[in-house]
Amino acid sequence: MVLLRIARTVPLLAVLGLPAVAAADIYKYTDADGVIHFATSPDGDKRWRVYIHGNGGQHTGVAPGVVPVPPSDHDIARFTRYDDWIHAAATLYQIPEQLVRAIIRCESDYDPRAVSVSGARGLMQLMPDTASLMQVRDIDDPRENIFGGVRFLRILANSFNGDLELTVAAYNAGEGEVMRSGGIPAIPETRDYVVKVTRFYRRYRTIGDVVEASLALD
Repeated sequence: MVLLRIARTVPLLAVLGLPAVAAADIYKYTDADGVIHFATSPDGDKRWRVYIHGNGGQHTGVAPGVVPVPPSDHDIARFTRYDDWIHAAATLYQIPEQLVRAIIRCESDYDPRAVSVSGARGLMQLMPDTASLMQVRDIDDPRENIFGGVRFLRILANSFNGDLELTVAAYNAGEGEVMRSGGIPAIPETRDYVVKVTRFYRRYRTIGDVVEASLALD
């Protein structure tokens, strides 16, 4: 589940997820209370600084067409159903593809219709506010959900200088919670999540067969 603290946002200006469509830059500032703010336009406010640049109109390399999505996906083929989009998003935002897969495996078990009790949705379990900020028009669309989730991972990786465990912890507990804790928060769910994601990350890196690597851990 992705949590993001937003005290103020400005209108979103672009759409992410379609081939050859430019994504807007994302701006950030931290206020006097330590609250982190993100937006896609500074709106003339000099406190905002560019935090991550948009894709500059690059093609994503996603093959055209629509992947049929069943109401609830438990077919073993789901582990390879979204390969093109995972690869394209990982390449675009320079996040290891194996990490994207590990996040998806732990968040939704590759079920694009997964919904958490807190309202997180889709393959990468985006909260609606986070999805909106990441310029996801349809949170239930697998392609948009993947691109939005990986873009958010890129932001978190930037925040924590590429530290794998802190980036993963922030994806679960929120960037602010990790910063306040000065490390992985003492939240059992988050600590277990970091262990599980990193284990699957290692599996995807060492096991060539995606289906085998995706199977449940002992």
